[in-house]
Amino acid sequence: MQRTKLLLGTLLLGLFLFVLTDSTVKADDSKEIISNSNLVKTLAEKREIKLYGIRQQALNEALATYFVKAINSGDIVGAGVSIVRGDSVILSNGFGKRSVDGIENVDGETLFRLGSISKGFTGVLAANLESEGKINWNDKIVEFIPNFKFGDKINTEKVEIAHLLSHTSGTPYHSFTNLVEAGLSMSTIAGRFDEVQPISEPGLQYSYQNAMFSLSQEIMLKATGKNIQTLLTDKFFKPLGMESISMDHQTLLNSQNVAVPHTKRGSKWKSIPLKNKYYNAIAAGGINASPLDMAKWMRFLLGHNPEVMSKASVEQVFKPFIELSGHSKYYQRWPGHLKSAYGFGWRVHTIKEKEKSSEETIWHHGGSVNSYRNEIALFPGSDLGICVLLNSNSKLAKIVIPDIHAIVKNIYEQDIALPVSL
Repeated sequence: MQRTKLLLGTLLLGLFLFVLTDSTVKADDSKEIISNSNLVKTLAEKREIKLYGIRQQALNEALATYFVKAINSGDIVGAGVSIVRGDSVILSNGFGKRSVDGIENVDGETLFRLGSISKGFTGVLAANLESEGKINWNDKIVEFIPNFKFGDKINTEKVEIAHLLSHTSGTPYHSFTNLVEAGLSMSTIAGRFDEVQPISEPGLQYSYQNAMFSLSQEIMLKATGKNIQTLLTDKFFKPLGMESISMDHQTLLNSQNVAVPHTKRGSKWKSIPLKNKYYNAIAAGGINASPLDMAKWMRFLLGHNPEVMSKASVEQVFKPFIELSGHSKYYQRWPGHLKSAYGFGWRVHTIKEKEKSSEETIWHHGGSVNSYRNEIALFPGSDLGICVLLNSNSKLAKIVIPDIHAIVKNIYEQDIALPVSL
């Protein structure tokens, strides 16, 4: 009996030692798996950091080469450039001088006047108010501006908010831009459209505007009780941290870091004064901003700040409203251009660069005021945004977007071989 108990005890002890040893081996295997997993993760992170650094350096060098060449050839004086890829600002920088008369260089915080790029801000603001139920795209202008008259009574009552923001109200090209430049208030200009003869029924024909487009800021004032400056600041500029953006002449004059405008006299650039024009029509052309401000704005437009405004609400402005005919505009000569349309404050292009490549959409606008010349373009399919601000009215603006797009694609889509162990 004693021998049986001893044998049983020995067997149990052996079983216990086996289980203990087996679990220890499994635990060691688990630790090794976790360790290997962490190693792979660490190597992947190191690889991404290394690739990011290589691409950043390549991008900076390529853009420096591009813009220095433009400066040396006399095409531009200075440029503020911002590029957003995904949720990252991969570049916010400057090239060249703020003024030919000084030594200060353009940087990521240098201020420029945006001109008609301001229209894109207005379109998005309108979409925000539409999503809040404050306005509707099909609301009639006379509901907000009773003294508005354009053509006969029937035509007047057909003009909608959507027509203002898409340049399809039926107004002749650039009607009353002279009154905007003369500094008249938009409420005054609104009451003078009875002097203009419509060229088509509302919604049928595209005809680019500043004055009619800017009536939208009067509508927003009536709908909310707040002016466009307050609305843009409260809804976008403050939440997005766009700290240097402004919408008046005096603030720009008082700023230390400003790229002054230039005009060409013969083969030389000459600086000219900052003019107090279009700040009465902020909706169409009265915003001042830096490359860093524009980077933050593009990141938002690509849907990376849904807490400020949902991506679906933002993208209302990029839906084609009217087709843009012809092939004479500079953007219609971009490589692979197929067609263009206008949404609300934005042009919408479709391109196909190569026969076997898929079609790509571009949300785009240009801007020109006081001899500044600017371009902004977003490629939603690539989650990419590019903005170039120039302090001279340069022909480079016509090709700078496809040029920089090609540079970015070449750097960020090429495979870069790295060692397995970093």
